Amino acid sequence: MESLYLLLAVHCCVTLLYAAPLPQHDALARVVERGVSLVKKILNDIPRVHEAYVKKTGLDLELSSESHDLEYLLSDFGIPAPPVLKSISEEFTLAMSLSHMVEGLDLHHELLQDIMSSTETRDSLLADIKELADQIKEMQKLVQIPVTVYKRNLPDFSSRLNSNYKVQVAAHLSLQQLNRFTQAVFRGLRHIANLNQFCAKPQNLLDKQCVW
Repeated sequence: MESLYLLLAVHCCVTLLYAAPLPQHDALARVVERGVSLVKKILNDIPRVHEAYVKKTGLDLELSSESHDLEYLLSDFGIPAPPVLKSISEEFTLAMSLSHMVEGLDLHHELLQDIMSSTETRDSLLADIKELADQIKEMQKLVQIPVTVYKRNLPDFSSRLNSNYKVQVAAHLSLQQLNRFTQAVFRGLRHIANLNQFCAKPQNLLDKQCVW
């Protein structure tokens, strides 16, 4: 009888082990979920900021023929491109994905702060960008990835954007770029959420995707 109780106890422990996510993965899932919510908020806020700030006719947030023709000004204005985000693989690891997200968000925070004058809508967007970057840094800590502080030297926009038209075009291009990058962050976080769910199962811990 004692052997039967022992066998049942072991069976229950194994069942619970395989049914419940591991604490690290459970915590990561919560942070990723908060990150996804912030991404959605940022994507909803960008059009409002654009509408409030960019008054020049033809500068639509969605790519148009005129907007596309203006993209050459990105380099003229000194607006750097964000790092590329790809699906997680052996060549593009989780560490690289999270690092690129933080770098790109920090970049756009600095750009919008330097190019656009302070307004309630702009400042709210900047706060959300910073909070999202902080959430991704928390993900880095959970998976034991070093958090890197990026130092970049942006150009002196005051000397390059010497007319209201140029300021509006620079703001337009920066918000367009942020919109595309944030959409890529959304796809990246969804991928991380699915990967985390897969790796939370003990039978998958040794899978090469789950070696964090």
